[in-house]
Amino acid sequence: MPAPEPTIGGAPRTDAELSEFLMRACHDLRGPLRTVRIHAELLARKGGAESDESRAFVTNGAATAGAVLDGIADYALALAIDRSRFRATPLDVIVRTAIAKLSAQIHEIEAEISYDDLPSVQGDADRLLQLFEYLVDHSLRGHGPNRLSIRISADRQDGAWLFAVRDNGAGLPAESLAKAFTPFTRLHGNQRPGPGLAVCRAIVERHGGLMWGESMPGSGCVFWFTLPGE
Repeated sequence: MPAPEPTIGGAPRTDAELSEFLMRACHDLRGPLRTVRIHAELLARKGGAESDESRAFVTNGAATAGAVLDGIADYALALAIDRSRFRATPLDVIVRTAIAKLSAQIHEIEAEISYDDLPSVQGDADRLLQLFEYLVDHSLRGHGPNRLSIRISADRQDGAWLFAVRDNGAGLPAESLAKAFTPFTRLHGNQRPGPGLAVCRAIVERHGGLMWGESMPGSGCVFWFTLPGE
């Protein structure tokens, strides 16, 4: 297992980085909102097939804008974690809940998910649920031609827990992996923009841990992260 790369990507740590994040968000919002405005005006003037096409543009544009706004909210919540409110959190319950929330996507591609006996850690249960939900969702979006298999493991190391979320999906090229923790980076084709793995790293770091990843095209992904023991 390689050492983490703290200089690649990651959550904004300075005003300049936060400004870049907000600029990315604004850039991603302007396009779909402009589309919504233009086609809403067309809908008001036209009918028939062109009206149906414009209505589809409005719906898709609004959904994309909504996804960006949801992502900003998720990222803001991750940055605002209050460690004074941490409680003992059983991660086996957290992972089962994350799998249940993603059950429709899991069944659609007939993915197989397995996990070890997972420990309890001191943390924010809502954000830890978000962490595992984002990681499993990332694997589901990046599945390859073979049946997707995802495995979540946990090992005790030097007073902390080392977790790994592995999949046998399409994997990521080196240049995409280097940007994987940068907010609003599209890793899998035309997926809707969002903060993605930047939320995961922010959650892990605000729980006192580290996060990093490994991947090669055609060989799947593995994302490692640590959390302190109770």
